[in-house]
Amino acid sequence: MRLAGKVAIITGGGSGIGKAIAMAFVHEGAKVVIAGRDSKKLDRAAAREIGADCLAVSADVSNAGSVEKLVSATLDRFKQINVLVNNAAVLLPGTAESLSEEDFDQTFDINVKGLWLMSRSVLPHMRKAGGGSIVNIGSVLSMVGARNRVAYASSKGAVMAMTKAMALDHAAENIRVNCIAPGIVETEMVARFSTDENARKQRVALHPMGRFGQPAEIASAAVFLASDESAWTTGSVVTVDGGYSAQ
Repeated sequence: MRLAGKVAIITGGGSGIGKAIAMAFVHEGAKVVIAGRDSKKLDRAAAREIGADCLAVSADVSNAGSVEKLVSATLDRFKQINVLVNNAAVLLPGTAESLSEEDFDQTFDINVKGLWLMSRSVLPHMRKAGGGSIVNIGSVLSMVGARNRVAYASSKGAVMAMTKAMALDHAAENIRVNCIAPGIVETEMVARFSTDENARKQRVALHPMGRFGQPAEIASAAVFLASDESAWTTGSVVTVDGGYSAQ
């Protein structure tokens, strides 16, 4: 029970990596709030897979008012906030020429502004609790480029930079900020881009370990960063990518 007594908010918690993190946190003793824009998906995940220690809250992380309602709902139910996992993200493909302004703005509104709004909202409550842990979900594309991913890669680069800046700002308050950088993980988001078998094989080949990751493998890293086992870890980027970025 490595997270016993802790309360965590997990954005994008209704599916994929976010849901896996929520399940792992509850298994380790935490109370969790999963947030996202699809209320049916959230309710289904909470009721069928995560359990009674999970509250599902419909929220748009790119909207300040919605974020405040999410934080208030968490405090009303669980009275404190110890961990925030900024997982909500969108991946809209395109090059600098082909990407629309709307898609570029949406990518940064959710992937970057949403992270900032969520962090800003929970920081006072972590300070009140005597400290906390913010875990930002970046990407292998926080560090390397990829074709047709100009907005997504740019946003995930910003996630890594924000992680380091926030870690410095709040280290003296016992609030730790770290980033997980996954490679390609078997999720609903990835499935949309892997319908062609040849394309899938090409993407798998990017990983020296010869396979995509599993959501539970990212969740294991999140448990470590949320727990007291990582008490002297802040400003770090934990790469979980099957060797993708080692090449």
